[in-house]
Amino acid sequence: MLYRKIGKTEENVPALGLGTWGIGGESTPDYSRDSELIINMEIALDMGYRHIDTAEYYGDGHTEELVAEAIKIFPREDLFIVSKVWPNHLNKEELEKALKRSLKRLKIDYLDLYLIHWPNPDIPLKESLDTMAGLKRKGFIKHMGVSNFDKALLKEAIHVSPEPISFNQVLYNMVDRNPEKELLPFCLENDVNLTAYSPLRRRNLLSVENILNEMAEKYDCTIYQIMLAWLLSKER
Repeated sequence: MLYRKIGKTEENVPALGLGTWGIGGESTPDYSRDSELIINMEIALDMGYRHIDTAEYYGDGHTEELVAEAIKIFPREDLFIVSKVWPNHLNKEELEKALKRSLKRLKIDYLDLYLIHWPNPDIPLKESLDTMAGLKRKGFIKHMGVSNFDKALLKEAIHVSPEPISFNQVLYNMVDRNPEKELLPFCLENDVNLTAYSPLRRRNLLSVENILNEMAEKYDCTIYQIMLAWLLSKER
């Protein structure tokens, strides 16, 4: 497993994470395939995945419940568990409640990383980050971060946060390369790990399909291995 350093710390995070969007539902719970999906996640963990990414929004919390079942036989200290808080829970009172609900569903005592899922212009960013920082100091969170923040908003978050912003999770793959313009260089300059979601862009690869197929044939691998290798070649 490849690892990346977290921000300015000497701690590491597995570079490849297991995303769980659609497991157990999307915006609402789906209980129809629970046993199958738990087994699939257990297989991924047996293969070596230790970085698990989820969110309170996924399956309206049910995804976190399924993750809890899949990880329960693995030592907690070996796992890097990420969850995210939804925009309507970003004020002080609701954010703390949301975090504790996520921990309860995941059946763990702390998150390795807690992210603001999407920005909410109606709630002061400082209020959200002050609250997260307080929860970090209490031991409920090890690292803080954001998701779907552009350069300007990430810069503001770094400025107002009492604790380091270690991650920004954004849409980034061989087709969706907008982060390369400003965001990725800014993250590199400020010790923020840029995490790519939808790294395999499951829909519409037409613009890169030919070159991916050529490279897959040349190197005797799949196009998805090439897409992941391309992302992993970035510095952070």
